Amino acid sequence: MSQEQSVQMEKTAKDFQKHLRGVFSSQELRKVGTGTTTRKSVTKTFWYAEEEPDGRLYVQPINSNYVPTGNKKYISKDELLTKFSPEPEFYTETVYPSMRKLKETIDRADTARNRGETFSAEYEYDNALAVDVDNVRANFGIGLTYLSRGETDKAQNIFSRLVQLDGAFAEEHKHLFNDFGINLRKNKMFAESLEYYLRALTLSKHDENLYINIARVYLEIKDIPHAVEFIGKALALAPQSDVALKFQSWLIAHKLVTEEQCRAARDAAEAELASGVQTGGEEFLSNGLHDEKLEEGPSPL
Repeated sequence: MSQEQSVQMEKTAKDFQKHLRGVFSSQELRKVGTGTTTRKSVTKTFWYAEEEPDGRLYVQPINSNYVPTGNKKYISKDELLTKFSPEPEFYTETVYPSMRKLKETIDRADTARNRGETFSAEYEYDNALAVDVDNVRANFGIGLTYLSRGETDKAQNIFSRLVQLDGAFAEEHKHLFNDFGINLRKNKMFAESLEYYLRALTLSKHDENLYINIARVYLEIKDIPHAVEFIGKALALAPQSDVALKFQSWLIAHKLVTEEQCRAARDAAEAELASGVQTGGEEFLSNGLHDEKLEEGPSPL
């Protein structure tokens, strides 16, 4: 073992004591073959485990490129310690370096995209996705790159992948989430934008900005009743929301809706919120997703 690896193992051990993070394995006994050819086989699976700041613990399977991938599975610490075996050397010598290299690749891609160097960004994002096809940052990044170039067909493929990933709507990705949704709408991908935001609502129903964004899409496609309905939901959640109030005032000023209709939509939304049930029988949930980069006011028709 090299000196660098030894130092990294000591650092990992200290980190583990403060904040559980590392690689674990699980084993499954399977029967292979039939009849007299039946034999038993033990399958070993490696998992990346990490404890989040709020104390929740998740595991992710590690792919053939030695990086965690896919949606997170939340388990208890007791379950981790009883059903999984720690693999500290595999983490420090193989998985951690692979994760670090992947992050560096995505960092380079993000830097290129922010500079407007879209083809360099695409190249780096492609390299990252070759390692982890479900990486949220890389998918958002290449999707934004395609949208900035108006390549909606390519963006559609990325959109289809993102809406299947729970991690795409997590708090840590809220800025990318918001940028992607706005750019879908600006590229006239209204059906995709609606599906995207409605998917987010299944995970985070207590964020007024999601309702405002959905209302904007409905306004773009001239579905005023639904736009009013979702602005009413936003104001039921956040009565002082400056963006929602300006949106509502704009609708009234352009004679697209009356004050009475706005009041009725808000009253209906408040009744849903008070009962703890949203249309469709799902509870309002608070998941912390927050959109900090909303544009000023709705787009005019």
